[in-house]
Amino acid sequence: MRGVLRAVIEPRKPRHRVLRAVLAILGVGVLAVLLTVAVVLGAAMIAGGLLWRLVCRPQRPLRPMANGRVLDATYRVVRRPALSR
Repeated sequence: MRGVLRAVIEPRKPRHRVLRAVLAILGVGVLAVLLTVAVVLGAAMIAGGLLWRLVCRPQRPLRPMANGRVLDATYRVVRRPALSR
């Protein structure tokens, strides 16, 4: 039973040199395809975000919030134990 399970879990490398080379090239090809897909998807997401930002830009220019009116106040720091949870 133990030998059967080990054979399923631990696949052996083929002994034939040509088959080994073909499988190695196939593995590198799969990695290259995955990397290409990831780069293309990342570039598409960045381009989509930039396009979204360009389209959803506010139509009027933003004005300063204060408009010359400044709210002046005095603040007090509250210690952590004094805060209710």
